[in-house]
Amino acid sequence: MKKEKTLTPGRMVMNRFKRNKMAQVGFVIIVIMFLFAFVGPFFSPYEEGQIFLSADGSEMLLYQAPSAAHLLGTDGRGMDLLTRLMYGGRVSLLIGFIVVAIETTIGVIMGGIAGYYGKWVDSLIMRLVDIFNCIPFMPVMLLIGVVMSGVQMSELSRIMILMIVMGILGWSYIARIVRGQILSLREQEYMMATEALGIPAWRRIVKHLVPNVVPQIIVIATMNLGGVILTESSLSFLGIGVRYPSASWGNMIEAITNEHIMSSYPFTWVPPGICILLTVLAFNFLGDGLRDAFDPKMKR
Repeated sequence: MKKEKTLTPGRMVMNRFKRNKMAQVGFVIIVIMFLFAFVGPFFSPYEEGQIFLSADGSEMLLYQAPSAAHLLGTDGRGMDLLTRLMYGGRVSLLIGFIVVAIETTIGVIMGGIAGYYGKWVDSLIMRLVDIFNCIPFMPVMLLIGVVMSGVQMSELSRIMILMIVMGILGWSYIARIVRGQILSLREQEYMMATEALGIPAWRRIVKHLVPNVVPQIIVIATMNLGGVILTESSLSFLGIGVRYPSASWGNMIEAITNEHIMSSYPFTWVPPGICILLTVLAFNFLGDGLRDAFDPKMKR
């Protein structure tokens, strides 16, 4: 009699993920976007802020249509749009990952402590979560943008402050999810056994509780990535985020200042718009696929 092959939990997750075609499409799109943003600039003959002048050097060639020399054309200041799209993707994707890393780290720590210790510790942290949930995101970002505009600082410092503030304002939802999971897990028999063995509380949280909520954290973080990229693009479009001449997908669209430019030169704003759309959709597809793959109720 042929022995049935036993699948490991990891293999079962992979099999469920492979059956989700939309999740695979999302994964492929994300890989392509990363290659485009992080590898593409090495093959570009132009620099991010390089300005192209007329033959006699006296006048900038503004809004050149796509050509062999500039595959996506040039923007209103004579810069190659394809090159700026690559560098803009690098900035937008990095901001997305770093912001998600910040908010996930804070959320896991605060949610883990609240769920494990309970009582007054839980009440205190949950009230803190309520306070952060009540903070109006956009007015705060507008205020910070005004302050940063009035202070002389490098573009790197501006981007770092933007990422830190977005991460700090976004951890509360993750904390609630982690807390709920920890509350149910801490009553399990294996957790009572670790307490009876005298294992320190921090080790019980880090080694036995947090690993059990990792699947949920991965799904939340993946789906949050698309939202953060969209938020960064919106902030840059409003002039709060990344500023010209540094490129991000959001501020490439923000450079369209009036209806005439929008209608006459669609090659300047359609490509970054498509990149934002595809990337956000891809992360949502991937997040949905991971959520289904980690669900133990799904069929093998």
